[in-house]
Amino acid sequence: MTWSEELMQEACSLLAAEMTLDPSAPGGLVTYRCILTISLFFKFYLTVQHKLANNLKTEGILVEDLRPDYASAVKLFHKELPSSVQIYQVVPPGLIENDVVGHPVMHLSALKQATGEAVYCDDIPHYENELYLALVTSTKAHAYIQSIDETEALALPGVVTFLCAKDIPGSNVTGPAVYDETVFADEMVTCVGHIVGAIVADTQSHAQRAAKAVKISYRELKPIVTIQEAISCKSFYQPVRTIERGNLVQGFQEADHILEGEIHVGGQEHFYLETHCTLAVPKREDGEMELFVSTQSIAKTQQLVAKALGVPANRIVCKVKRMGGGFGGKESRSTILSTVVALAAHKLKKPVRCMLDRDEDMLVTGGRHPFFGQYKVGFMKNGRVTALDVTYYSNAGNSEDLSLSIMERALFHMDNSYNILHIRGTGYICKTNLPSNTAFRGFGGPQGMMVTETWMSNVALRCGLPAEQVRRINMYKEGDTTPFNQCLEQFTINRCWDECLSISDYHQRLVQIEQFNKQNRWKKRGISIIPTKFGIAFTALFLNQAGALVHVYTDGSVLLTHGGTEMGQGLHTKMVQVASKTLGIPSSKIYISETSTNTVPNTSPTAASASSDLNGMAVYNACQTLIQRLEPYRTKNPKGSWEDWVRAAYFDRVNLSANGFYKTPDLGYNFVTNQGRPFNYFSYGCACSEVEIDCLTGDHMNLHTSIVMDVGKSLNPAIDIGQIEGAFMQGVGLFTLEELRYSPQGVLFTRGPGMYKIPAFGDIPTEFKVSLLRDAPNDKAIFSSKAVGEPPLFLAASVFYAIKEAIGAARAESGLSGPFRLDSPASPERIRNACEDSFTKLCPAVDPGTFTPWAVQV
Repeated sequence: MTWSEELMQEACSLLAAEMTLDPSAPGGLVTYRCILTISLFFKFYLTVQHKLANNLKTEGILVEDLRPDYASAVKLFHKELPSSVQIYQVVPPGLIENDVVGHPVMHLSALKQATGEAVYCDDIPHYENELYLALVTSTKAHAYIQSIDETEALALPGVVTFLCAKDIPGSNVTGPAVYDETVFADEMVTCVGHIVGAIVADTQSHAQRAAKAVKISYRELKPIVTIQEAISCKSFYQPVRTIERGNLVQGFQEADHILEGEIHVGGQEHFYLETHCTLAVPKREDGEMELFVSTQSIAKTQQLVAKALGVPANRIVCKVKRMGGGFGGKESRSTILSTVVALAAHKLKKPVRCMLDRDEDMLVTGGRHPFFGQYKVGFMKNGRVTALDVTYYSNAGNSEDLSLSIMERALFHMDNSYNILHIRGTGYICKTNLPSNTAFRGFGGPQGMMVTETWMSNVALRCGLPAEQVRRINMYKEGDTTPFNQCLEQFTINRCWDECLSISDYHQRLVQIEQFNKQNRWKKRGISIIPTKFGIAFTALFLNQAGALVHVYTDGSVLLTHGGTEMGQGLHTKMVQVASKTLGIPSSKIYISETSTNTVPNTSPTAASASSDLNGMAVYNACQTLIQRLEPYRTKNPKGSWEDWVRAAYFDRVNLSANGFYKTPDLGYNFVTNQGRPFNYFSYGCACSEVEIDCLTGDHMNLHTSIVMDVGKSLNPAIDIGQIEGAFMQGVGLFTLEELRYSPQGVLFTRGPGMYKIPAFGDIPTEFKVSLLRDAPNDKAIFSSKAVGEPPLFLAASVFYAIKEAIGAARAESGLSGPFRLDSPASPERIRNACEDSFTKLCPAVDPGTFTPWAVQV
C-alpha cells in the first residue's frame, strides 16, 4: 500500500472504530479524545509525507509534497520574544513638590515580598504550647449523619481533642449575609467538604493523620449537583430577581430577526498563593481572644467568632497584616475556618493554628459561581439590537452566602456597554449540594457580560457583519440611561474604543489575519475587540462606608490605620500616598502596621473595587482634621518644619490623633420600582486580542492584546497597570483554561495544579500593551481617581471571542456559517469540537442522556 491520502483516510476510519471508549471512562472527554487521536495521526501523516517528498527528491523520485495551506499543520506554534508596553502620564501636570499622588510609586512591601521577609499569617512565630487544627469534612454531598466515632483518632500520638457541634458554647448558626449555615454540620451534611468536626493535635501532621481516622456513618440522600438538576427540581433560593425596561413585545415585533441561544460559563477557583489561615490566641480573662486571620473581612470575622463563642464582639480582636491574595475568596468564606479555630482555642485555652493544604482549600471554600444563560434577542439587518430577554441561572451551592448580591450584579451588567431599549433580565439562584460558591473578582459582572457578548457575537454572525461594527452601533452614548435607569455621565467608552483600535493596529491586523487564514487550512487566527462598563459601589447600601485612624507622634512620624486590608493590590501604598498629599509630608514619614478591629471598627470587606475610594476618603477626612488643628502653628511659624508644628501643637495640648469617616452619597436602588442609583460611577475599558488556534488539536496561542482603561486620574499608575495586567490574566484563566470538574455525586476532582490549570508565563500575550486613558478625571472619587481591581477582568473575553472568530474561519472551510455555541472556558476540547471537519464526523458526539458521566459541568 502506498503512502497516500487513501491510506490516511482508511487509517483514520480504523482509528475511529477502535476508539470505543466507554462514555463514562475516567477522564471523560471521550469524543474529543477520539477526534484528537485521529487529528494527531493526520499530523503524523503530513509530517511523513513532507519528509518523503524532501528525501526522495534528492534521489530523483518525485513524490507530491504537502499542499501549501497544510504546511503549518505540522509546525509548532511560533513563539516570538515577548514584549510589553505600558502607557501612562508619569507626572500629571500641576503636581506640587512632595505630592506623590499620581506617581508610579513602587508597592511599599515589594522588596520584602521579593526577598521573603514579608510576614504572612502562618509566618507569625509559634506561641508556647501552641496546637494545630485539622478539619474533619464530609465525604458525602447530601446525607444524614448517623454516627461519629472519634475513638481511633483520639488514640493516635499527639492528639489533644476532637470538636464537633456539641462543643460550641454560643450559636452553631452562622453565615455572612443570612444565617443559613452551621459552624459544624449538625444532623445533616449538604456538600462534600462540609465541616463536621476538627481534630487538635501537637503538630500539623498528627492533626491531619487523626482527622482521617475519624469515622462517620451516613444515610445518603440524592444530591443536586448541576444547574440543570436544580432547574428540574426547582431548587432555588429566593428571591428571583428581575430588571425590566421598555416593551419586549414591541421590541421583538420591530426586529428583522430573532435569535435564541444559551451559554454555560464555568466556575473558577481563587487559587490565591496563600491558602486560608488562622491563628487564635486566647487571653486570660473575660473571654478575650486575639485572632490573626488571612481575611478580607475583619469585622465579619469578629462578629461570627463572637457569636459562636457566646461573647460580645468587644472581646474579640481580629488583625490582618497582609494576605497572599484574596480575589474575593477571603471575603466571606474565611470565617468558616477562623470560627472553628477560635472554638478550639477557647475550649483548650491555648493558641491554635490552622493553614489549609491546597487540596483542602479547594475542596472546602467554594469559588466563582458557574452561570447558565439563556437569551432571546431581536435585531435589525444592520445588527442594531431592538429587544433582549435574558435569563441567568447561577450555581450557588449549599448556602446562600453572597449569591443574591452576585446575581444582582450580573443583572446590572446584562447590557455590558450596549443601549437596548426593550430589555428584561431574570436571575435564578440555584441551591445545590456543592460547597457554597462566593465572591470572586468581578462578582457576577463577568458572567453577566459574557452572556451579552455571546449573543452580540452571534448577532454579527447571523447578519454577516464584522463583530466590531455591530458592537459599535449598539454602544451607549453620553447621557443614555441603563436598564436600571441610571444616567451615564462622563462616559468614555467611545474614547477607549477608538484608542484601542489605534494602538492595536486593529484594521491592519484584520487584513493580515484574513491573508493568514487563506494560506493555512489547519491553523487559523482571529481578532476581537471587547468593551466593558463596570459599576463601582457595593450593591448592599450599608457597606458603602469606611473609617480611618491617624496618629501623629511628637517626632513627626505618622501611624495610619484604615478599614481596608492589604492582599497584594497596593491598597496600603495608595492610602499612604493619599495621607502624604493631604498632610503635605513625605510618604516616608507615614507607616501602616496592620488592619485591626480595635482601631477601626465595623469595617466593610475589602471588596467591590471600592476600597481605595472609601478608605481613601476616610483617610483624607482624618488628615484634614489634623491639618486644621495644626493650621495655627503653621501660621505662627510659616518657615518651620512639619516636626516644629507637631511639637508646638503637642506642648499646647492639641489632640494629634484623628478619626476619619466616609459614606458614599446619593446611593440606593429599589428592584420593585426599578429606580435609584446603585453605582457611584462606572469604570470603562476596551481590549483587543489576537489569537492563533490549531484546528486539529484545539490548542491556541495568545499573540497580541492591547488594553485601554479609564482609571480617572490614577493614584498610582504603576499599581493600576499591574492590577489591569493581573486581572486580565486571571480572566484569561476563567475564559480559556480553568475548569472545575465534579463527579455526579458532587466530588471535586480538580483539587490542585495537577488537574486544575491556571495561566502560566506562556499564556501571557506575546505582545501586551496597556494604556491608561488620559484626561478623564472622575469627580466621584478620591483625587479624581477610579476603581481598578475588578473592571479589567472581563476584558479577557476578547481572547475568548478572538478564539471564536478563529473557529468561525475554520468552520467556513467546511462550508459552515452562522451562529454556533461555544461555552466558557474555551478549552482545547471545545475549540477542537467546534472546528467541525471530516475528522469530527468520524467521532459522533455522545448523547449525555445515555450514560452516567465521569464528570459533570456544574
